[in-house]
Amino acid sequence: MAILYWLLFGLIAGVLAKFLMPSKAPGGIVMTIVLGIVGAFVGGFVGHLIGFGDLSGFYLRSLALAVGGAILVLLIYQQVNK
Repeated sequence: MAILYWLLFGLIAGVLAKFLMPSKAPGGIVMTIVLGIVGAFVGGFVGHLIGFGDLSGFYLRSLALAVGGAILVLLIYQQVNK
């Protein structure tokens, strides 16, 4: 069930990250959402490693982890595609 939460949070996180970090990155909104899904996995993994929690339900903490991971992945993607 956690995978479904990560996918859902990834979709939401991708949209929120695109809103928080508007740029001319290649791929548009679809790529941003895909990177948001990847970012949700990254955020959940990092959050679990540092003891902050994981994406285990619809909590503000879980959404913050997903959005933080999505922003991190988007930043890396933008730097690689300069």
